[in-house]
Amino acid sequence: MANKLYQPLLIESVKATADIEQHRFIGFDGAYCSAGAKALGVSDVSIENGQYAPIAVLGTLLVESAGTINAGEPVASDSNGKAVKATGDALVNGYAQDSVTEGQEVRVLRGI
Repeated sequence: MANKLYQPLLIESVKATADIEQHRFIGFDGAYCSAGAKALGVSDVSIENGQYAPIAVLGTLLVESAGTINAGEPVASDSNGKAVKATGDALVNGYAQDSVTEGQEVRVLRGI
């Protein structure tokens, strides 16, 4: 499998309030974004609770998928910070640039 383009345009530091895995949506509280909530950004690396984590806020970002997402669909967070297709009243955290299935990394365009 070829590597996917990852192009963060803005990185913000946030103190992690939980252990965080790489490529997950992160909430404004320093933990995984809640299901359907607005994310601050995406974790750039895995980090331990209490450490400062680099969070990619804008750009083309990689997020682990929790289900099937098609290119062009709006993307939201599940309760583990993974990407899911935005439905109902879920807040949109970006738009998928790839079609993926569960466990794959989806390129998410944030900032438009």
